[in-house]
Amino acid sequence: MKFDTFLAPYQGKGRTALLPALHAVQEALGWIPPEGAKAIAKALDVPLADVYGVISFYSMFYDHPTGRNILRVCKGPVCQAHGAETLLETLKSALGVEEGEPTEDGAWMVEGVPCLGLCDAAPAVMVGPEAFGPVQDVQDAEAVLKRKLPTVKTRVDGPTRRLTAHVLGSRALALEDYREVGGYQALEKALTQMTPEAVREAVKASGLWGRGGAAFPTGLKWEFAARAPGEPKYVVCNADESEPGTFKDRVLMEGNPHLIIEGLILAGYAVGASRGYIYVRGEYAKAALMLDLALQAARRAGLLGENILGSGFSFDIELRRGAGAYICGEETALFESIEGKRGQPRLKPPYPTTHGLFGKPTAINNVETLANVPFIVSEGPEAYRKHGTEKSPGTKLFSVSGDVARPGVYEAPFGITLRELIEEWAGGVTGGRAAAVLVGGAAGAFVAGDDLDWPLTLENGQERGVPVGTGTVMVFNDQRDLRALLVNLAWFFAEESCGKCFPCQLGTQRQWEILQRLARGAGRPADLALLHDIGHTMTDASICGLGQTASMALFSALRLWPDLFTSSA
Repeated sequence: MKFDTFLAPYQGKGRTALLPALHAVQEALGWIPPEGAKAIAKALDVPLADVYGVISFYSMFYDHPTGRNILRVCKGPVCQAHGAETLLETLKSALGVEEGEPTEDGAWMVEGVPCLGLCDAAPAVMVGPEAFGPVQDVQDAEAVLKRKLPTVKTRVDGPTRRLTAHVLGSRALALEDYREVGGYQALEKALTQMTPEAVREAVKASGLWGRGGAAFPTGLKWEFAARAPGEPKYVVCNADESEPGTFKDRVLMEGNPHLIIEGLILAGYAVGASRGYIYVRGEYAKAALMLDLALQAARRAGLLGENILGSGFSFDIELRRGAGAYICGEETALFESIEGKRGQPRLKPPYPTTHGLFGKPTAINNVETLANVPFIVSEGPEAYRKHGTEKSPGTKLFSVSGDVARPGVYEAPFGITLRELIEEWAGGVTGGRAAAVLVGGAAGAFVAGDDLDWPLTLENGQERGVPVGTGTVMVFNDQRDLRALLVNLAWFFAEESCGKCFPCQLGTQRQWEILQRLARGAGRPADLALLHDIGHTMTDASICGLGQTASMALFSALRLWPDLFTSSA
C-alpha cells in the first residue's frame, strides 16, 4: 500500500510530526500496520524502534486490526458507580466479542477506558467523536449501536456566567457570533493600546491563577517566560483534560473555541512568542474539530498569521491531538508528546519558563485559565476582581457529577460553598443522603457528606488539604460502596502510570492490589500500614504529580473513615 497520500503533509518535518502522522495513518486504515510504521519512520527520519515505542505508549494507537467503530466505555469513578461494568458486558454480549476484539465483519470493537470526560452522562460511551449517555439499560445500549440514542448535552449554568455566557450547548460559537458579543476586542486593544509588559501587568494585577490544579499565578509565569533568555519562545494551551470528574474545558472548547484562541494569542503577545500550540486529549475528538474550524476561521480573518490587525505582531497556532495518556496533562510530558516522543515527564528544575517546549522558554496554561484573559485585558483587573475573594478572585468552573439531580458545569464566584453548589445548583443529592464528595478528581481529596458548608476558595482548600483548583466535585450517596470507589481510583493510577519512575510504576500497582484484597475481605494484618508506606514513598519519591498524588484520595478517606477496611483487614 502507498502511504504517500497520508504522509505528504508531514514529509521531512522531523520527529515533532510523529503523532500527527500516526493519527493520519490510523484514521485512514483503522490501525497502523508494519508497512505504515516503516513509511512514517522513513518520511520523518525517525528510527523505527522509536515509532513503535510511541505507538505502544498511547492507548488510542493500535498496531493490530480494530473494528471500524470503536465503542469506548468509560470506567471512571462516576461511570463505574453507575453501572459501567454492566454496560461493558452488555455491549460485549450484544456484539458477541471479548473486549478489544473486533467483530467478524470488522464493524465494531468495544473496550473499557479509564475516563472519557463525560462524567455528567454516566455511564457514558463514545463512538468516534460522538458521545452517548447515560446508557442505562439494554435498550439504550442497542440504541447506541444504531446511533439512535441522543448524544450528550452538558448542562451549563451558575450564578455568575462570565466564561460560559455564550456557551450555547448545541453548537460552537462561530467567529461572526463571537465578534458580535465583543470577541477579539481584547486582542485589538492589546495590539493597539498596550505593550506586552502592560498585558502581563494586567494579568498579574487581576490575581488570575492557573485553573489546571497547580494554582500558579498566571501573570508571574508569563513574566518568567518573557524575561528568560533564549529564542524562540512558545505558549501552549494544555487542553489534555483527563482528570476523572473534570469536563469543564471540554464544554468551553466545544462551545466557545474562539475565547480560548484569543486568550492564547494574548499570551503569545505578552510573552513574546510567535507560535503557540493547543494540545487536546485524544478522546476529545469533537472539541478538536471545533478548535480546528475556529483556527481556520481566525486565520482567514487575519487574526492569526503575519502582521495581525496591522500591528506588526505575527503569531500562529498549531493544534495537536493526544492519543490516550493521562500523564500528558503534566506539562513536561505534554511537551515530550508534541516533540514526538513518549509522553513521560521530565525532571524539574529546569522549569518550562526557561527550558520548555523544544528546550525554549515556554508559558503553558490550561483552557479555563486562558479563557479568563480576554475579559481581564478588555475590562481591566479591577472588574475581574469584583467577583470572588481577595486571594481567589474571579469565577470558577465547577464540574459537578455523580449522585446529583442536575450534573453539569456550573460557573460561580470563588467563595460559593459546596452545599450551595450541590443543593441549590445541581439539584441536591439523589438516591440517598450525601456520604462522600470527592473534590479535585482522582488526585483530589474526600469531604464528608455532612461537611459541605465551607467556601470553595484556594485558601480554604489549602487549609483543609482539599485541592479546589480543577473545580471537580463528584458526589456519592450513602448507597455507594466507598471501598469499590477507592479500588477504582487505585486502578486508574495503576493504569495511567507512565512507568518512568520506579516508585510510581510499582507503587500504584501494589496499592491497587492491596485495596482489591481489602475490598473483598481478604486483607492481611499489615495491609493498612503497607498502604501508608507505599503512599508516602510515592508522594516523596515520584517524579511528577501522578505518583505524588496517587494516594491523596485514599489517605483522605482513611482519615475520615478510619474503620472503612477494619472488618476485612
